[in-house]
Amino acid sequence: MRARIPITLALVTALFACEDHQGTLAPDGPAAVKASATANASEASQIAQLRRLVAPFHDFNAAVQAGWSAPITPCWTSADLPSQPGTGAMGFHWGNLTYILDHGAVNLLQPELLLYEPEKNGKLRFVGVEYIVPFTDIPSTADAPTLLGHEFSRVPEAGVWGLHIWVGRHNSSGIFSPWNMKVSCQFAGTQASAAHQH
Repeated sequence: MRARIPITLALVTALFACEDHQGTLAPDGPAAVKASATANASEASQIAQLRRLVAPFHDFNAAVQAGWSAPITPCWTSADLPSQPGTGAMGFHWGNLTYILDHGAVNLLQPELLLYEPEKNGKLRFVGVEYIVPFTDIPSTADAPTLLGHEFSRVPEAGVWGLHIWVGRHNSSGIFSPWNMKVSCQFAGTQASAAHQH
Protein backbone atom coordinates (compact mmCIF):
# COMPACT_ATOMS: atom_id res chain seq x y z
CA MET A 1 0.00 0.00 0.00
CA ARG A 2 2.82 2.46 0.74
CA ALA A 3 4.11 2.32 -2.82
CA ARG A 4 0.69 3.36 -4.18
CA ILE A 5 0.33 6.50 -2.05
CA PRO A 6 2.95 8.67 -3.84
CA ILE A 7 1.52 7.64 -7.22
CA THR A 8 -2.01 8.61 -6.20
CA LEU A 9 -0.90 11.98 -4.81
CA ALA A 10 1.15 12.65 -7.93
CA LEU A 11 -1.86 11.96 -10.14
CA VAL A 12 -4.04 14.35 -8.15
CA THR A 13 -1.34 17.04 -8.20
CA ALA A 14 -0.83 16.62 -11.93
CA LEU A 15 -4.56 16.85 -12.63
CA PHE A 16 -4.86 20.15 -10.78
CA ALA A 17 -1.68 21.47 -12.35
CA CYS A 18 -3.05 20.80 -15.83
CA GLU A 19 -6.42 22.48 -15.27
CA ASP A 20 -7.04 25.91 -16.76
CA HIS A 21 -9.03 28.60 -14.99
CA GLN A 22 -12.33 27.14 -16.23
CA GLY A 23 -11.54 23.83 -14.53
CA THR A 24 -11.09 21.90 -17.77
CA LEU A 25 -8.02 19.96 -18.79
CA ALA A 26 -5.54 21.76 -20.97
CA PRO A 27 -4.90 20.07 -24.35
CA ASP A 28 -1.80 18.31 -23.10
CA GLY A 29 -3.35 17.49 -19.72
CA PRO A 30 -3.86 13.72 -20.15
CA ALA A 31 -0.37 13.28 -21.58
CA ALA A 32 1.14 15.20 -18.67
CA VAL A 33 -0.79 13.12 -16.17
CA LYS A 34 0.33 9.89 -17.82
CA ALA A 35 3.97 11.02 -17.88
CA SER A 36 3.81 12.02 -14.22
CA ALA A 37 2.23 8.71 -13.23
CA THR A 38 4.88 6.78 -15.17
CA ALA A 39 7.72 8.71 -13.54
CA ASN A 40 6.31 8.21 -10.07
CA ALA A 41 5.63 4.53 -10.67
CA SER A 42 9.28 4.13 -11.66
CA GLU A 43 10.43 5.99 -8.55
CA ALA A 44 8.21 3.86 -6.31
CA SER A 45 9.58 0.70 -7.92
CA GLN A 46 13.17 1.78 -7.36
CA ILE A 47 12.52 2.77 -3.75
CA ALA A 48 10.99 -0.68 -3.26
CA GLN A 49 14.32 -2.13 -4.41
CA LEU A 50 16.11 0.03 -1.87
CA ARG A 51 13.77 -1.16 0.88
CA ARG A 52 14.61 -4.77 0.03
CA LEU A 53 18.34 -3.98 0.10
CA VAL A 54 18.24 -2.38 3.56
CA ALA A 55 15.75 -4.78 5.14
CA PRO A 56 18.52 -6.79 6.89
CA PHE A 57 20.04 -3.57 8.27
CA HIS A 58 17.27 -3.06 10.79
CA ASP A 59 19.70 -5.29 12.69
CA PHE A 60 22.58 -2.89 13.32
CA ASN A 61 25.14 -5.71 13.57
CA ALA A 62 24.12 -6.95 10.11
CA ALA A 63 24.80 -3.47 8.73
CA VAL A 64 28.24 -3.41 10.34
CA GLN A 65 29.05 -6.83 8.91
CA ALA A 66 27.89 -5.67 5.45
CA GLY A 67 30.31 -2.73 5.47
CA TRP A 68 28.55 0.19 7.16
CA SER A 69 30.96 0.10 10.06
CA ALA A 70 32.45 3.60 10.20
CA PRO A 71 30.90 6.03 12.72
CA ILE A 72 30.63 9.27 10.74
CA THR A 73 28.66 11.66 12.95
CA PRO A 74 27.14 11.93 16.41
CA CYS A 75 23.35 11.94 16.60
CA TRP A 76 22.41 15.05 14.61
CA THR A 77 19.39 17.24 15.25
CA SER A 78 18.25 20.23 13.20
CA ALA A 79 20.16 22.52 15.59
CA ASP A 80 23.43 20.97 14.40
CA LEU A 81 23.13 22.00 10.74
CA PRO A 82 22.05 25.61 10.24
CA SER A 83 22.40 25.17 6.47
CA GLN A 84 19.56 22.61 6.48
CA PRO A 85 16.44 24.36 7.77
CA GLY A 86 13.76 22.22 9.37
CA THR A 87 12.94 20.41 12.58
CA GLY A 88 13.59 16.93 13.84
CA ALA A 89 16.70 14.79 13.67
CA MET A 90 18.71 12.53 11.40
CA GLY A 91 20.27 10.28 14.02
CA PHE A 92 23.70 8.65 13.91
CA HIS A 93 25.34 8.32 10.49
CA TRP A 94 27.23 5.09 9.87
CA GLY A 95 29.30 4.93 6.70
CA ASN A 96 30.49 2.46 4.12
CA LEU A 97 33.95 3.78 3.26
CA THR A 98 34.04 1.92 -0.05
CA TYR A 99 31.05 3.91 -1.24
CA ILE A 100 32.17 7.17 0.35
CA LEU A 101 35.51 6.98 -1.48
CA ASP A 102 34.05 6.07 -4.89
CA HIS A 103 34.92 9.43 -6.51
CA GLY A 104 31.45 10.88 -6.41
CA ALA A 105 29.50 7.99 -7.89
CA VAL A 106 25.78 7.99 -7.04
CA ASN A 107 24.06 4.60 -6.96
CA LEU A 108 20.63 4.02 -5.44
CA LEU A 109 21.61 0.59 -4.14
CA GLN A 110 24.92 1.79 -2.70
CA PRO A 111 24.01 4.40 -0.06
CA GLU A 112 27.08 5.85 1.56
CA LEU A 113 25.41 6.23 4.96
CA LEU A 114 22.83 4.40 7.07
CA LEU A 115 20.91 6.41 9.68
CA TYR A 116 20.13 5.09 13.15
CA GLU A 117 18.07 6.54 15.98
CA PRO A 118 19.19 5.78 19.55
CA GLU A 119 16.51 4.10 21.65
CA LYS A 120 15.96 4.12 25.39
CA ASN A 121 17.08 0.48 25.69
CA GLY A 122 20.49 1.35 24.21
CA LYS A 123 19.80 -0.18 20.80
CA LEU A 124 19.88 1.53 17.43
CA ARG A 125 16.78 1.76 15.26
CA PHE A 126 17.31 1.94 11.50
CA VAL A 127 15.47 4.95 10.06
CA GLY A 128 16.87 5.73 6.63
CA VAL A 129 19.80 6.23 4.29
CA GLU A 130 21.78 9.18 3.06
CA TYR A 131 23.71 9.56 -0.17
CA ILE A 132 26.68 11.90 0.01
CA VAL A 133 29.15 13.29 -2.51
CA PRO A 134 32.16 15.13 -1.07
CA PHE A 135 32.86 18.63 -2.36
CA THR A 136 36.29 17.28 -3.32
CA ASP A 137 34.54 15.17 -5.98
CA ILE A 138 31.83 17.64 -7.03
CA PRO A 139 32.60 21.20 -5.91
CA SER A 140 29.97 23.12 -3.98
CA THR A 141 29.90 25.65 -6.81
CA ALA A 142 28.87 23.01 -9.36
CA ASP A 143 25.37 21.87 -10.27
CA ALA A 144 23.89 19.56 -7.66
CA PRO A 145 24.09 15.82 -8.25
CA THR A 146 20.71 14.12 -8.54
CA LEU A 147 19.13 10.78 -7.69
CA LEU A 148 15.66 9.69 -8.81
CA GLY A 149 15.23 13.20 -10.16
CA HIS A 150 15.86 14.82 -6.76
CA GLU A 151 18.71 17.29 -6.27
CA PHE A 152 21.19 16.86 -3.45
CA SER A 153 21.53 19.70 -0.93
CA ARG A 154 24.77 21.40 -0.02
CA VAL A 155 25.89 20.54 3.51
CA PRO A 156 28.83 22.91 4.03
CA GLU A 157 29.26 21.87 7.68
CA ALA A 158 30.22 18.40 6.47
CA GLY A 159 31.79 19.40 3.15
CA VAL A 160 29.38 17.25 1.16
CA TRP A 161 26.29 17.15 -0.98
CA GLY A 162 23.56 15.06 0.70
CA LEU A 163 20.23 13.44 -0.07
CA HIS A 164 18.15 11.43 2.41
CA ILE A 165 15.64 8.68 1.74
CA TRP A 166 13.63 7.70 4.82
CA VAL A 167 13.01 4.04 4.06
CA GLY A 168 13.21 2.90 7.67
CA ARG A 169 10.82 5.28 9.38
CA HIS A 170 7.94 7.26 7.89
CA ASN A 171 8.60 10.97 7.47
CA SER A 172 5.54 13.22 7.36
CA SER A 173 7.69 15.95 5.77
CA GLY A 174 8.46 13.70 2.81
CA ILE A 175 10.63 10.70 2.11
CA PHE A 176 13.45 12.92 0.75
CA SER A 177 13.31 15.58 3.49
CA PRO A 178 16.58 16.27 5.36
CA TRP A 179 14.96 15.99 8.81
CA ASN A 180 12.48 13.55 10.32
CA MET A 181 10.32 14.90 13.14
CA LYS A 182 9.71 11.36 14.41
CA VAL A 183 13.43 10.78 14.93
CA SER A 184 14.98 11.92 18.20
CA CYS A 185 18.42 12.10 19.76
CA GLN A 186 16.96 12.06 23.26
CA PHE A 187 18.75 8.86 24.20
CA ALA A 188 22.00 9.52 22.34
CA GLY A 189 23.95 9.92 25.57
CA THR A 190 23.04 6.51 26.90
CA GLN A 191 23.61 4.89 23.54
CA ALA A 192 26.79 6.56 22.31
CA SER A 193 29.29 4.30 24.05
CA ALA A 194 27.56 1.15 22.83
CA ALA A 195 27.28 2.42 19.27
CA HIS A 196 30.92 3.37 18.98
CA GLN A 197 32.36 0.16 20.36
CA HIS A 198 32.10 -1.51 16.93
